[in-house]
Amino acid sequence: MTNTAEDLKISVIVSTYNAEEWLKKVLWGFNQQTFKNFEVVIADDGSKPATKELLDEMAKEVFFPIVHIWQEDDGFQKSRILNKAVVACRTEYIIMTDGDCIPREDFVHVHYINKEPGYFISGGYYMLPMNISKLISLEDIENQRCFDIHWLKEKGIPKTFKNNKLTASGLISQVLNWVTPTNASWNGHNSSGWKHDILNVNGFDERMQYGGQDRELGERLFNFGIKSKQLRYSAVCVHLDHKRGYKTPESIAKNVGIRRKTKKEKRVWTFYGITK
Repeated sequence: MTNTAEDLKISVIVSTYNAEEWLKKVLWGFNQQTFKNFEVVIADDGSKPATKELLDEMAKEVFFPIVHIWQEDDGFQKSRILNKAVVACRTEYIIMTDGDCIPREDFVHVHYINKEPGYFISGGYYMLPMNISKLISLEDIENQRCFDIHWLKEKGIPKTFKNNKLTASGLISQVLNWVTPTNASWNGHNSSGWKHDILNVNGFDERMQYGGQDRELGERLFNFGIKSKQLRYSAVCVHLDHKRGYKTPESIAKNVGIRRKTKKEKRVWTFYGITK
């Protein structure tokens, strides 16, 4: 079954950069979704040809359409490629996640049934160590073992409160969503919102490199009057481990300054976004 444009209800933006091994696992995860009416838009920040080759190969295996949005490698320009991906989305509602986050089989469905005018959704993630990240196979994703806390404990995951992200369901997950002290911010690994709301604040601020550009978008949405819903115990993905070579003190400091101005001046619009 392949979705046509008329079937589509949701667009999922997946950001990536030269990480084919992880991206393949993420696409396998989307191929297990119980909710089927979505497209995947790959926001590719300058990967080498191997990523396109993988996507051409995966397009034959998965039921959903894959749209590949690519730009030249110009350092860490995730905000810029995400803006291009937002414009390319063919539906009114957009989920954003990363190419190192495998979605549980109900991931798209949870976002879909909880979407509401005037709100965006803030989901969570469960961080995995490198040894388990590498270990996860297609079979582990197909039978959802990689979300099973017993299987993960056998592989060495310690017992912590965070394990509730994988074990909570129904009323318990709703209560945990409600009582968690974590802010319901816009998170690049797991959030969703209305395309028109994102366009109304002009998308991501392209001056921002690594560190908080997703939060800053959420802060402008708040200034615009959009509220957020906390679903970190309901919309679940497991986060594969990786190095963060693009994290620099300079980029963090610059981004902190931009976010401070956004909050202080209650900015809604960025002049460095989709519309230049």
